[in-house]
Amino acid sequence: MTTLTVNDQDYYDFCHFLEAQCGIVLGDSKQYLVRSRLSPLVKRFGLLSLSDLLQDTLKGRNRELRVAVVDAMTTNETLWFRDSYPFTVLADKILPELAANRRPLKIWSAASSSGQEPYSMAMTILEQQLKRPGLLPSIQITATDISQTMLDMCRNGVYDNLALSRGLSVERRRLFFEAHISGGMQVNQRVKQLVNFRTQNLKDSYVLLGKFDVIFCRNVLIYFSPETKVKVLNQLAASLNPGGYLFLGASESLTGLCDRFEMVRCNPGIIYKLK
Repeated sequence: MTTLTVNDQDYYDFCHFLEAQCGIVLGDSKQYLVRSRLSPLVKRFGLLSLSDLLQDTLKGRNRELRVAVVDAMTTNETLWFRDSYPFTVLADKILPELAANRRPLKIWSAASSSGQEPYSMAMTILEQQLKRPGLLPSIQITATDISQTMLDMCRNGVYDNLALSRGLSVERRRLFFEAHISGGMQVNQRVKQLVNFRTQNLKDSYVLLGKFDVIFCRNVLIYFSPETKVKVLNQLAASLNPGGYLFLGASESLTGLCDRFEMVRCNPGIIYKLK
């Protein structure tokens, strides 16, 4: 019989492991989240209990198990054009402003999850290119995530009807997707060719990614400790070209963490411009 309870010591040790690996802070009384995310892995790896799974993860003898555990704990639900305003601001303010520089633009989706954010960016860019033929320069989106499972899903670009129903209009589905043998739909090549997916842990160095004009790092900082937030924000600032823009989640703020940006009110929404 499989046991799916989590004792306090196992939970405490696992919290330290998760923060060390990827910066996520679970905090107190989140045992339910560990159970819901990791219980499917107990059977998959032939273990007898969730306690065994946590202890084997901490010992690090099974790399496949460790990767699967980090994948499960860092995978977050998302939707197309989340919160709407970031993509409106990107289309109406930032792209026209940066296009005046007449050089290729680089955008980074810093936690791409299952791909909705970077693909929403790509659709926004394609729509603006149709509205302003010849005005926008070459644009490349780099999308990163810590989860290899998520990145594989992103590269395939195949979504079921439930995922497609979350924030995606009928018109955008018609313009940017094609039928897939699975019964779902696949992002078409026009969208895919704008996005390059790479593995990146936000706790590590970003130097090899190069410099960007725009960075979306939305709904990520809320999972980090204050110390990790400071480190990540300063590294993001160092990854932006002069005058570049940073988008955070609606509930996230730079207050008391980083003074390298100035706040820009967009009505609706707030973005941050590198000083």
